[in-house]
Amino acid sequence: MAKKISKKNTSKTKSKVTLKKPSLKLSNQQKLVYGSLLIIIGVLLFISFLSFIFTGKEDQSVLSNFPERTEAYKNWASQLGAWVSELFISRGFGIPSFIFSGLVFLSGVYVTLNLKKSRLTKHWIWGTLIAIWLSILFGFFTHKYDFLGGTIGFEINQFLQDYIGKIGTILLLLFGLISYLAIRFKVTGESIVSLFRSAKRNINEDLTLDNETVTVAVDNSLTEEAESIKSAFEINLEQSEPTISKHSSPKSSSEEVKIEVESTKEKEAETSELKVEVEHIAEEKSETDNLSDKLVEDFGLFDPTLELGKYQFPPLDLLKKYDNEGISIDQEELEENKNRIVETLNNYKIGISSIKATIGPTVTLYEIVPDAGIRISKIKNLEDDIALSLSALGIRIIAPIPGKGTIGIEVPNKKATIVSMRSVIASQKFQQSKMQLPIAFGKTISNETFVVDLAKMPHLLMAGATGQGKSVGLNAVLTSLLYKKHPAEVKFVLVDPKKVELTLFNKIERHYLAKLPDSEEAIITDNTKVINTLNSLCIEMDNRYELLKNAFCRNIAEYNAKFKARKLNPNDGHQFLPYIVLVVDEFADLIMTAGKEVETPIARLAQLARAIGIHLIIATQRPSVNVITGIIKANFPARIAFRVTSKIDSRTILDGSGADQLIGRGDMLYTQGNDLIRLQCAFVDTPEVERITEFIGSQKAYPDAHLLPEYVGEEGGTNLDIDIEDRDKLFREAAEVIVTAQQGSASLLQRKLKLGYNRAGRIIDQLEAAGIVGPFEGSKARQVLVPDLVALDQLLENENQ
Repeated sequence: MAKKISKKNTSKTKSKVTLKKPSLKLSNQQKLVYGSLLIIIGVLLFISFLSFIFTGKEDQSVLSNFPERTEAYKNWASQLGAWVSELFISRGFGIPSFIFSGLVFLSGVYVTLNLKKSRLTKHWIWGTLIAIWLSILFGFFTHKYDFLGGTIGFEINQFLQDYIGKIGTILLLLFGLISYLAIRFKVTGESIVSLFRSAKRNINEDLTLDNETVTVAVDNSLTEEAESIKSAFEINLEQSEPTISKHSSPKSSSEEVKIEVESTKEKEAETSELKVEVEHIAEEKSETDNLSDKLVEDFGLFDPTLELGKYQFPPLDLLKKYDNEGISIDQEELEENKNRIVETLNNYKIGISSIKATIGPTVTLYEIVPDAGIRISKIKNLEDDIALSLSALGIRIIAPIPGKGTIGIEVPNKKATIVSMRSVIASQKFQQSKMQLPIAFGKTISNETFVVDLAKMPHLLMAGATGQGKSVGLNAVLTSLLYKKHPAEVKFVLVDPKKVELTLFNKIERHYLAKLPDSEEAIITDNTKVINTLNSLCIEMDNRYELLKNAFCRNIAEYNAKFKARKLNPNDGHQFLPYIVLVVDEFADLIMTAGKEVETPIARLAQLARAIGIHLIIATQRPSVNVITGIIKANFPARIAFRVTSKIDSRTILDGSGADQLIGRGDMLYTQGNDLIRLQCAFVDTPEVERITEFIGSQKAYPDAHLLPEYVGEEGGTNLDIDIEDRDKLFREAAEVIVTAQQGSASLLQRKLKLGYNRAGRIIDQLEAAGIVGPFEGSKARQVLVPDLVALDQLLENENQ
């Protein structure tokens, strides 16, 4: 592991050096220079355009001699200013050309201050549209070429008025204004109505306030009159005071109430006019985020493909193009099959109200709608009778078709069409796919390219009889990934017990393959090495989960995105994680020879490895229950069935019938736990695979294949390095670390002594031979047999005597 990390660190150091040379990213000094230049150009354009309004006519006579230096120009920016102004204003958009000078000036500001370029792009788009609209508007009011609307505005007006007249032109301009307000400022019909309602409400409130003020004034005058009456008739204080108080008290209270109402409503009006200003406080960034942002600003996002930056994906020309790829419609065959289907159903008194045919590459789907009252099971039971009447192999009835109110009858075509790998790879569906691991399997009955994401399956089980297309299907999977993913993004672990199916991929060992550190060949054919490789993948899975835990990520996509953003420190063991795809060509042979030793790590990987980017593809030609066990089926929701010989095998693969009625040669059924989809697998021949691997293998590659963690089985070397002279230089220091920690594991030595996994494993074997640690105990740490450092010193001294 240490070697692997050091290689990654070396690649990162190289990438930083090479990144500066071809990069088009501007430095801060270059941004200042280019931004200042744009600002100056914007100012000069504005001065030239402004001068043109006053001096444009005087410069008309000398513009024809441009760029001769003998002529005198009145424009404030001399002859270049006069020429540019003539181009933009007179021959261009007229007065709205000032917008372009502002846009150039604004571009300089954005570049200088390093602002977001997406907003600048929006300013340019809307600014150009406004300039065109204003040019047309000004051109509407002129009857000749003028600097108001320019040549463009005048000519567009002439064109529009010739076809839709002046009224139509005005309405079109109005439509442009409405569209601008609706798109740019999100104006809607409701907002306009609410605007008018709020204006009307404000007017009514003003009138109400005026009326209340008048009422208060009248009440005040009445109160004053009452006071005068009181003073005039105040003769007998004892009799008149109560009377006057009775009359004056209500009026005074009335006055107080009305004044209070007026002041309250004024306060409400003032409150309704106040607007709450929300202050947006930027979220405080941590020191780590600031450091990663600075690294991204200086060096850009980490690019895992940079080490093989000149890698070229294989071209489509390497794949064969067949002459009869297009679907040919045989009308006679369609009519004949239709008549026989209808006739067979009529013999059993089953009426049909409609029938429709969908022609695919190898199979035609006839959708029928039976008459009311017909039981579906009655049609389903006639599968063999319809096959007999059509004299065809592989009749399959879908009763009913999911999501439709029809019954489907799939009938093989007499003349099958080849679905080439080139046609599915070249399709837009595959080329424009944003999937993590896109696979183009082939085409559906409706002749649509079928592309799925292996990362979402997350594991795939393929089964079928010998010679029905499994190996071609595996080649289609691998070819799809080779055409879409860079060598830094995906690695293959290929297991080929038959030793002949996957040998061609040896040529891309240092590009795409992964293997054990001490393995000579990347493609695994020995069953013992298969067991070690599967257990090594389990170790890789555990290591990756540890990295995800330390990075606070839930899956490999989040982890890699965080690593690309330079938020994870490689010195802490973090690195870019490629997807790993394990492909087993014949699983039944492994189960026969290894049994539980293979099934257990396979089941463990299938249960846990999805989140950390390890995906399994297992193929077998014997889909029996002792091969495809319940544990395997439970963890492989995505399944592909090629033609099998019995319904029992079909149920084992798909949990239902259908695979026994396929016609072979790539005809297959695909399910991901939902509905069955019938596909024609894309055909990729051995010479095509050979050309692709040769093209990739001839390019610059990594120094070695992707190395998996080393796995030492129970039979691991306990008698190695018995000779004291052959011990590692760090043997004594490693023994002290193990005894002090009382934990015998290679990973402890890796962390404490900064060793690679291979060297740490050899030291552990030497410690075992010396009697310091116990034997291998599977996933548990080895037992430490020496209690303390004093006992260790005595043990080593006795060895030297």
